[in-house]
Parts: sequence; structure tokens; C-alpha cells
Amino acid sequence: MDYLGKKVRDTITGFEGVVVGHVEYLTGCAQVGVQPPAKDGEMKSAQYFDVTRIEVIGESGFKPAALIDDGTPMAGGPNRDAPPT
Repeated sequence: MDYLGKKVRDTITGFEGVVVGHVEYLTGCAQVGVQPPAKDGEMKSAQYFDVTRIEVIGESGFKPAALIDDGTPMAGGPNRDAPPT
């Protein structure tokens, strides 16, 4: 499942936020980075959880840059192999 940009909850701790990153390790472990909402203007750090602990609770309304195809080369984006302009 593609979690990037989704609102999620960790089923063990109840931690909620928007998925801002996804990592997969050689051992087969897959994790997502969950960014909680800012409180009183203060940003909190993203926390990483195994994907098996994550449930999607909604959409954030944010479209990840890697999914935007505007012709601009970007790391991980659809035009990542395009030559620099």
C-alpha cells in the first residue's frame, strides 16, 4: 500500500499524523515516517513505525512531490532520470 501523504494512526500507541517518508531495509522490514501536526506553532519530529502497525484514518489533502508530474526532474519522481536543464 502507498502510505505517502495519508493520515495514519499507530495501532499500538495511538500516535497519529501524516506519512512523510517510507523506508525498506535489506532485512525486509518496511517502516513509515509519521509527522504529527504542529501544536502551538511548534513542530514535532516524525516517528517511524513498522507498516504492520499502521492504519489509514484519512487523506491529508497533500499530494507527494514524487506523484506530481510537471516535467521537473526530482529525486524519486517520475522524471528522476531526465537530464538536468
